[in-house]
Amino acid sequence: MARTALDRIAATGIVPVVRAPSADLAVQAIDAIRAGGIDVIELTMTVPGAVPLIRELTTRFGDAVVVGAGTVLDVETARACLMSGAAFVVSPVLDVAMVECCRALGVPVIPGALTPTEIVRAARAAGDVVKVFPCGALGGPAYLRSLLAPLPNLKLIPTGGVSLKNAGEFFQAGAFAIGVGADLVDIGKIRDGQAGDVTLAARAYVDEVARARA
Repeated sequence: MARTALDRIAATGIVPVVRAPSADLAVQAIDAIRAGGIDVIELTMTVPGAVPLIRELTTRFGDAVVVGAGTVLDVETARACLMSGAAFVVSPVLDVAMVECCRALGVPVIPGALTPTEIVRAARAAGDVVKVFPCGALGGPAYLRSLLAPLPNLKLIPTGGVSLKNAGEFFQAGAFAIGVGADLVDIGKIRDGQAGDVTLAARAYVDEVARARA
């Protein structure tokens, strides 16, 4: 499972960060994103009923969608998400105990870090991929490029400040994948009945990533 989930993230190149004030809106957003060709989802713990929703989504989609848990801050939450079927776990911070829990269960964990020291520490603890958050606050693609110049073997997922306008630049800077929030997962449009716009945005991201990687 661990290898497959990371391979799918690498292949898609996009990790939509789904935050919504209700489970229903989250599901609508996920359906719209999936219709646009993205088969990886990070459902944050800020969504009401997020843990049971992960089980619902994994049952519904099976292998068609890789469902991960986001904004996980402690061991107890991580364990609950994994028991519900989460294929990977993401955190905005590094919690070593949580990382060790996920690794012991063979599930990829993507801790968050920002400075070079934090990022290297997170990479050594997790052994997988590190979420650089909030990347946009320190220069976006330029900051990622600066990080990877002396640390070229790191697999980094910049999150925070990622948009369709700079997505290609992040990949040119060496991103393993990108984490995208409101610029793609526009809950306002979902609420207003404009899910089609979110689907179009997802397709645009898929096309942009393909162009950047080519």
